[in-house]
Amino acid sequence: MSNINNYLEYINDLAANDPAELVRRSETRFDNILNDITARIAGDDGREIVMLAGPSASGKTTTANKIAQKCIARGMQTYVVSLDDFYLNRDKIPRDESGKPDFETVYALDLPKFSETIQLLLSGAATDLPIFDFTTGKRSEEVRTVTLGEQDAVVVEGLHALNPLITDALPQKNLLKIYISVSSRIYNEKGKIILNKRNLRFLRRMTRDYLFRASSVENTYNLWESVRNGEDKYLFPYRDCADVKINSVHLSAPCVFRDTCLAMLENADLSGEQKKDAEELAAALRLFVPISPSLIPETSLLREFLGKQGLPD
Repeated sequence: MSNINNYLEYINDLAANDPAELVRRSETRFDNILNDITARIAGDDGREIVMLAGPSASGKTTTANKIAQKCIARGMQTYVVSLDDFYLNRDKIPRDESGKPDFETVYALDLPKFSETIQLLLSGAATDLPIFDFTTGKRSEEVRTVTLGEQDAVVVEGLHALNPLITDALPQKNLLKIYISVSSRIYNEKGKIILNKRNLRFLRRMTRDYLFRASSVENTYNLWESVRNGEDKYLFPYRDCADVKINSVHLSAPCVFRDTCLAMLENADLSGEQKKDAEELAAALRLFVPISPSLIPETSLLREFLGKQGLPD
């Protein structure tokens, strides 16, 4: 994991005097990490399986696609597979202690189907990849048919991609396990935490939910506890199983998200602990110098949360 200067004063100095350089440094640091990983994948002989897991708003989807694109540039045909496409039909989802469907558990996935699919891919046979229709809550009748060549790769991303129930059933040769998360806090020069790791992920998720999922700030807060509990139970116990850990922090993010997130937090109808948390987040964001979202490259991981058009200036 590369060293970063995750201090408020450093971030604000660049944001005020050379915001493009702040963005460039954030993007270059992350790109260099992915270049190293891609070189490792390309250095193996045979069909490669990359398992990529991380908590909500860590940037799994973008990172999986970036790794695939970099592998393709090296001459390896590479496919991205989401574990979400292996969900059981909604009426088959296991129930939690309260009797509600537990969408977070690994047993909400069709584990035999996933194992069978990967085995077929690794054999070089034409393989039908399932597509889950979240509108109907069922597996679609449509499939994506792919064939993995001898030097090709598949990148599998999802919350459970490091769970031994999944990885232990895979051939261990040429299996690369990756854990991605925001792994840095932002401090001030006195060592006080301004934004912690979960704060940074929450700002990403809140923005994406609001802009692209028609989800209010209130709804994001209501879901967040369940999301966190699922991560604590189903993801974090297996993060040390990873061969590689990626820190997806982008120090430019608080400056980019600042104004829009402030408006969202200040206008939210919250109470109790949620209101207190929102007020603390808003106070932290006010400490950052805002920068224009237009400076963020179209290929940036942050675009997973900003969208292609980005936030309004």
